[in-house]
Amino acid sequence: MKATDILKKQHREVEGLFKKVEKAEGAEDRRQLMEQIKMFLEAHTTIEEEIFYPAIAELETKKACEMVNEAFEEHHVVKLVLKELPSVDPEDERFEAKMTVLSELIEHHVEEEEKEMFKLAEKIEKEEADDIAQRMQTRFEELIGQHGRRSKAA
Repeated sequence: MKATDILKKQHREVEGLFKKVEKAEGAEDRRQLMEQIKMFLEAHTTIEEEIFYPAIAELETKKACEMVNEAFEEHHVVKLVLKELPSVDPEDERFEAKMTVLSELIEHHVEEEEKEMFKLAEKIEKEEADDIAQRMQTRFEELIGQHGRRSKAA
Protein backbone atom coordinates (compact mmCIF):
# COMPACT_ATOMS: atom_id res chain seq x y z
CA MET A 1 0.00 0.00 0.00
CA LYS A 2 1.27 3.46 -0.89
CA ALA A 3 1.68 6.20 1.71
CA THR A 4 -1.02 8.24 0.00
CA ASP A 5 -3.38 5.24 0.14
CA ILE A 6 -2.77 4.93 3.88
CA LEU A 7 -3.50 8.63 4.38
CA LYS A 8 -6.62 8.52 2.17
CA LYS A 9 -7.94 5.56 4.14
CA GLN A 10 -7.36 7.45 7.38
CA HIS A 11 -9.02 10.56 5.93
CA ARG A 12 -12.16 8.54 5.14
CA GLU A 13 -12.14 6.98 8.62
CA VAL A 14 -12.03 10.34 10.38
CA GLU A 15 -14.74 11.71 8.08
CA GLY A 16 -16.87 8.76 9.17
CA LEU A 17 -16.23 9.56 12.83
CA PHE A 18 -17.33 13.17 12.28
CA LYS A 19 -20.57 11.93 10.66
CA LYS A 20 -21.20 9.66 13.66
CA VAL A 21 -20.71 12.55 16.08
CA GLU A 22 -23.29 14.61 14.17
CA LYS A 23 -25.86 11.82 14.60
CA ALA A 24 -24.94 10.87 18.19
CA GLU A 25 -27.78 11.32 20.64
CA GLY A 26 -26.31 11.12 24.11
CA ALA A 27 -23.53 13.09 25.75
CA GLU A 28 -21.57 9.92 26.53
CA ASP A 29 -21.68 8.81 22.87
CA ARG A 30 -20.50 12.26 21.76
CA ARG A 31 -17.68 12.23 24.31
CA GLN A 32 -16.50 8.77 23.22
CA LEU A 33 -16.56 9.76 19.54
CA MET A 34 -14.72 12.99 20.35
CA GLU A 35 -12.05 10.95 22.15
CA GLN A 36 -11.72 8.64 19.13
CA ILE A 37 -11.41 11.63 16.78
CA LYS A 38 -8.81 13.23 19.03
CA MET A 39 -6.75 10.03 19.29
CA PHE A 40 -7.02 9.35 15.59
CA LEU A 41 -6.08 12.89 14.52
CA GLU A 42 -3.16 13.03 16.94
CA ALA A 43 -1.74 9.80 15.49
CA HIS A 44 -2.49 10.85 11.91
CA THR A 45 -0.89 14.29 12.21
CA THR A 46 2.15 12.74 13.90
CA ILE A 47 2.87 10.34 11.04
CA GLU A 48 2.39 13.11 8.51
CA GLU A 49 4.73 15.45 10.40
CA GLU A 50 7.38 12.86 11.26
CA ILE A 51 7.45 10.88 8.02
CA PHE A 52 5.29 12.05 5.11
CA TYR A 53 5.91 15.81 5.09
CA PRO A 54 9.71 15.49 5.40
CA ALA A 55 9.64 13.13 2.40
CA ILE A 56 7.66 15.69 0.39
CA ALA A 57 10.01 18.49 1.50
CA GLU A 58 12.98 16.45 0.26
CA LEU A 59 11.66 16.92 -3.28
CA GLU A 60 13.11 20.43 -2.79
CA THR A 61 10.72 22.28 -5.05
CA LYS A 62 9.23 25.62 -4.11
CA LYS A 63 5.73 24.13 -4.36
CA ALA A 64 6.64 21.21 -2.08
CA CYS A 65 8.13 23.51 0.56
CA GLU A 66 5.14 25.85 0.47
CA MET A 67 2.67 22.99 0.78
CA VAL A 68 4.54 21.38 3.66
CA ASN A 69 4.78 24.69 5.53
CA GLU A 70 1.05 25.33 5.06
CA ALA A 71 0.21 21.78 6.17
CA PHE A 72 2.21 22.24 9.39
CA GLU A 73 0.32 25.47 10.09
CA GLU A 74 -3.02 23.77 9.48
CA HIS A 75 -1.99 21.01 11.89
CA HIS A 76 -1.12 23.67 14.46
CA VAL A 77 -4.65 25.09 14.32
CA VAL A 78 -6.17 21.59 14.52
CA LYS A 79 -4.06 20.84 17.60
CA LEU A 80 -5.31 24.01 19.30
CA VAL A 81 -8.91 22.90 18.82
CA LEU A 82 -8.11 19.32 19.90
CA LYS A 83 -6.54 20.62 23.10
CA GLU A 84 -9.77 22.44 24.02
CA LEU A 85 -12.20 19.62 23.20
CA PRO A 86 -11.88 17.56 26.40
CA SER A 87 -12.87 20.57 28.51
CA VAL A 88 -16.10 21.21 26.58
CA ASP A 89 -19.21 19.50 27.90
CA PRO A 90 -20.76 17.36 25.12
CA GLU A 91 -24.16 18.73 26.15
CA ASP A 92 -22.99 22.32 25.74
CA GLU A 93 -23.86 24.01 22.43
CA ARG A 94 -20.18 24.99 22.08
CA PHE A 95 -19.31 21.30 21.73
CA GLU A 96 -21.22 21.05 18.45
CA ALA A 97 -19.70 24.36 17.26
CA LYS A 98 -16.15 23.18 18.04
CA MET A 99 -16.74 19.85 16.34
CA THR A 100 -18.09 21.67 13.27
CA VAL A 101 -15.07 23.96 13.11
CA LEU A 102 -12.70 21.02 13.56
CA SER A 103 -14.51 19.04 10.87
CA GLU A 104 -14.31 21.97 8.44
CA LEU A 105 -10.60 22.47 9.17
CA ILE A 106 -9.95 18.80 8.50
CA GLU A 107 -12.09 18.83 5.34
CA HIS A 108 -10.11 21.77 3.92
CA HIS A 109 -6.78 20.20 4.87
CA VAL A 110 -7.70 16.82 3.35
CA GLU A 111 -8.87 18.42 0.12
CA GLU A 112 -5.57 20.27 -0.36
CA GLU A 113 -3.49 17.23 0.52
CA GLU A 114 -5.34 14.87 -1.78
CA LYS A 115 -5.59 17.26 -4.74
CA GLU A 116 -2.11 18.79 -4.58
CA MET A 117 0.35 17.21 -2.18
CA PHE A 118 -0.42 13.62 -3.14
CA LYS A 119 0.52 14.45 -6.74
CA LEU A 120 3.94 15.51 -5.51
CA ALA A 121 4.27 12.25 -3.59
CA GLU A 122 4.14 10.37 -6.89
CA LYS A 123 7.60 11.81 -7.67
CA ILE A 124 9.17 9.88 -4.79
CA GLU A 125 11.04 6.82 -6.02
CA LYS A 126 9.16 3.56 -5.52
CA GLU A 127 11.66 1.94 -3.14
CA GLU A 128 11.72 5.01 -0.91
CA ALA A 129 7.93 5.36 -1.19
CA ASP A 130 7.46 1.77 -0.04
CA ASP A 131 9.72 2.41 2.96
CA ILE A 132 7.80 5.60 3.83
CA ALA A 133 4.48 3.75 3.71
CA GLN A 134 5.77 0.96 5.94
CA ARG A 135 7.19 3.41 8.49
CA MET A 136 3.94 5.39 8.51
CA GLN A 137 1.80 2.31 9.10
CA THR A 138 4.08 1.01 11.86
CA ARG A 139 4.23 4.40 13.60
CA PHE A 140 0.46 4.90 13.37
CA GLU A 141 -0.21 1.52 14.96
CA GLU A 142 2.35 2.28 17.66
CA LEU A 143 0.69 5.62 18.48
CA ILE A 144 -2.81 4.13 18.59
CA GLY A 145 -1.49 1.34 20.84
CA GLN A 146 0.13 3.86 23.19
CA HIS A 147 -3.16 5.74 23.47
CA GLY A 148 -4.97 2.51 24.30
CA ARG A 149 -2.47 1.72 27.05
CA ARG A 150 -2.79 5.25 28.50
CA SER A 151 -6.60 4.97 28.48
CA LYS A 152 -6.54 1.66 30.36
CA ALA A 153 -4.09 3.06 32.94
CA ALA A 154 -6.32 6.08 33.64
